Amino acid sequence: MPQTQSTVKEVIPDIGGNFTIDENVLAVLPPDTQVLEASSFGTSAWTRTARVVTKEPDGTVKSYFLKCATEGGRVMMEGEFNSMSELYKLAPSFVPQPYAWGTFRSVNPVTHFFLCEFVDMENELPDPVPFCAKLAEIHSNSVSPTGKFGFMVPNCHGKILQSNDWDDSWTSFFTKLLVSFFEMEIGVNGPWQEYEQAFETIVATVIPQLLEPLQADGRVLKPCLVHGDLWEENTAINLATGDPVVFDASAFYAHNEYELGTWRRKVVKFSRPYFNQYLRNIPPSEPVDQWDDRIRLYCLKFNLAHMIGWPGAPLVRHEIYDDMQYLIEKYPPKPLT
Repeated sequence: MPQTQSTVKEVIPDIGGNFTIDENVLAVLPPDTQVLEASSFGTSAWTRTARVVTKEPDGTVKSYFLKCATEGGRVMMEGEFNSMSELYKLAPSFVPQPYAWGTFRSVNPVTHFFLCEFVDMENELPDPVPFCAKLAEIHSNSVSPTGKFGFMVPNCHGKILQSNDWDDSWTSFFTKLLVSFFEMEIGVNGPWQEYEQAFETIVATVIPQLLEPLQADGRVLKPCLVHGDLWEENTAINLATGDPVVFDASAFYAHNEYELGTWRRKVVKFSRPYFNQYLRNIPPSEPVDQWDDRIRLYCLKFNLAHMIGWPGAPLVRHEIYDDMQYLIEKYPPKPLT
């Protein structure tokens, strides 16, 4: 996993510090653009971020948001650029416009960047009504370029590389994704026999019972573009328009309900009003009576991501275990016939 927070400080100084823009970043700006200021801006767990204020040849002053990461940051920056680009095509008022990603020419350690529109934001929860309507619009209008579940380039959930190879089967795709995150979580936080046994049962018996029906009995499950990490830390209010805005995407084409899995986490503030508003736009998939259990299953992936990124959180690990036990009791192995 890329560890970027410490070494990238050599590229962008602490808050308020001014720095020189790399030649390869300048190369993606409009010709003859003058950089007026480039300084550290905002906070990010795995990267360094900055605001770049420029003056274009016609005198227009324009600001950009620059994100940088070293070491394994190439996948992070390329993945975020492509994630944000796909979302921007469908909802340009909902996503800062992405411009480019690349690699600095003259910096050691090797540093990668993502450049997008700078949006003045207020970090507060968006109104559930327009927020969920816009999200549902993306889910409804998106079309997978292959007709499959997955994404066109590798990308990361935070700093964690996620399995996103194209797959016709949502059951197969989600199983591979969840297994990869569980294996990383065990590697980071150590073994726990009962926990690992429960996960084996989730994979062998629960996932097939919950996800295979989505594509059985003639049902067609559309791969929908999802943001992939949509919680309050990755949303805000655009101060210029008052509209909700989202960022830090780790997108892929998925079952649309997967997007809601993170909302079920105990620490996330997208509570029942957000679920209700979303369901007013897109009702639960069939079988409807398994909707809540599917959300519980999808939530496992987001809690595992937390345990990988912030190791040593026993309450979250026990929450994962309790959710697995609940699902195993409700969907036990089917008797042999």
